Amino acid sequence: MFEHMKESLRVMGDYSELQSIKNISGGDINDAYFVKSEKQEYFIKLNQGVSEDFFQIEQEGLERLSQVDNVNTPKPYGIWVDETTSIQSFVMEWIQGELLSNTVDQLANSVASLHSEKSSQYGYPTDTFIGEIRQENGLWDDWVEYLNQCRYQRQLDIAIEKGKMPKNRQQKLEALIENMDNYIPRKPDAVLLHGDLWSGNWLNGSDGQVYLIDPSVFYGDREFELAFTELFGGFPQRFYDVYRDYHPLSKGYEDKKGIYQLFYLLVHLNVFGEMYGKQVDRLLDRYVGKK
Repeated sequence: MFEHMKESLRVMGDYSELQSIKNISGGDINDAYFVKSEKQEYFIKLNQGVSEDFFQIEQEGLERLSQVDNVNTPKPYGIWVDETTSIQSFVMEWIQGELLSNTVDQLANSVASLHSEKSSQYGYPTDTFIGEIRQENGLWDDWVEYLNQCRYQRQLDIAIEKGKMPKNRQQKLEALIENMDNYIPRKPDAVLLHGDLWSGNWLNGSDGQVYLIDPSVFYGDREFELAFTELFGGFPQRFYDVYRDYHPLSKGYEDKKGIYQLFYLLVHLNVFGEMYGKQVDRLLDRYVGKK
């Protein structure tokens, strides 16, 4: 491991001696390390067996977010693949700080700024990943069509393939997809979304600065993202109060929130298993009815 980290930094132009390597929590997909050289401190992700463009797409997502005023991301230094072991390394700036009195306000301001970045179409020009699941995007003129074809149908197909979609659940999800436009507007504002904004995907930096990490970027309804922040909690009420000063909720938000949350529950069903099945079923019962 020491030699792998050393070579990763050499490729990035840091030839100084390594002083420490510490394994840290990196989520469910990657191995993650704090690495300190004589020159500086780094955050390095490792993965083996993922797609060749896995970290490249993440880097491009970070770079896209960083182009928005008032949005910070860790600086990516580059990607190195060990041809012998096929281990990919993604080297980034190390971010560390503490939660200050203005941190939550800064988080809300950053997300609101992100959601002010508009597009004329929905989706994204390139593929992205959510977890290790590849998401084919493309640019679409209709939000409902994009959701149905690129998001919900994709997760349905994966669940069927993995045996996580019993007949009754499948029928209800297919019915919801068929009638999606009864609940979701076809032409909401298309704004830039982080795409995977849960409480573990932002960091405290210095002086109350907030850094967004692990994006799965695309253009869509800002309330799609807001609904996900409510799904698993972790965002204090102050976050929503400040955010809504920039972007008040639409009148139909509460009606469509569950459908937006359903997408992320389907992702979790496919990644983590049936522990999320009951939540999926409850939402399907709410929108489609019990059969």
